[in-house]
Amino acid sequence: MNYKHFVQQHRQEWAQLEELITALHKNNQKSAEQLESFQRLYQKAAQHLSYSQTYFPDAESTTYLNELVGKAHNMLYRDQVSSLQQLKQFFGSSFIQLLANQWKFVFVAMALFILGAAGAYIAVWQDAMHLYAILPDSMSTAIQPEKIGSHNGGVNSPVMSAEIMTNNIRVAVLAFAGGITFGLLTVYLLIYNGIIVGALAAFFWHYGKAYDFWAFIVPHGLIELTAIFIAGGSGLLMGYKLLVPGELPRSYQLKTQALRSVKLFLGTIPLFIVAGLIEGFITPASISLEAKYLVAFITVIGLVLYVSIGKLLIRQKQQPTAALDS
Repeated sequence: MNYKHFVQQHRQEWAQLEELITALHKNNQKSAEQLESFQRLYQKAAQHLSYSQTYFPDAESTTYLNELVGKAHNMLYRDQVSSLQQLKQFFGSSFIQLLANQWKFVFVAMALFILGAAGAYIAVWQDAMHLYAILPDSMSTAIQPEKIGSHNGGVNSPVMSAEIMTNNIRVAVLAFAGGITFGLLTVYLLIYNGIIVGALAAFFWHYGKAYDFWAFIVPHGLIELTAIFIAGGSGLLMGYKLLVPGELPRSYQLKTQALRSVKLFLGTIPLFIVAGLIEGFITPASISLEAKYLVAFITVIGLVLYVSIGKLLIRQKQQPTAALDS
């Protein structure tokens, strides 16, 4: 059986299972007919997942069926799992799995950011005055390289942290929601934000303040940019699926990819919270630049540990699932 025939033959059953899962979530009163249909469709979806993993391991059906079977499996134990446990499961394994499924688009998002940053850096590196042509007047005129590292005792760190966090989340929302514009808005936001960072980095380099500049950027920036790349990657994925829907209709792709994008965005919120706290309290703190670089190093270790532990949890979860499918 070829891939196109496989999808066309079973797509209706998958849609029925998804609709039934939604209905059962909303209605606590489950009829015998619903339970019978759920069991039948769940078993078929598990068999289809096994088949797709064997013959179409890199196809979209494998990713979709893996999520669908996972939702159906969780439905069986919904009444036994608390909201806290569901939250722990999402951030502990589900989010990592979603991220693993779209890492290529996250990489493209990062590449677009780097492209914008590199272009702006080269332009300002050649002539510092280019900064005023690249950045908005409100931003470029407020830059004072000689005052970097000075501390304003009147700064309200909690308020600053909240404002920064809100702005960063807004950028992430636009980045993943930009997928509905076939990814054009997402591409623009990623390149534009890269331009800002690259232009500023080159400008501070002209004043011999590159070491100071990066000390104030990387502690929060590594986590913050990781979250933006994830959100941007989800937007690019949605845009790509709308442009190239493959064997499935665009309406179906939009529904499916929008749901994944929302989940991925929700997974970045803790990253933005941590980045906002660091930017509100650590960045303006009267500590050495080396200490700030140490904070950046700790954030990298934290991200690596988070992903590594998540992958271990996914492997542990897949073992009973594989046994269930057999």
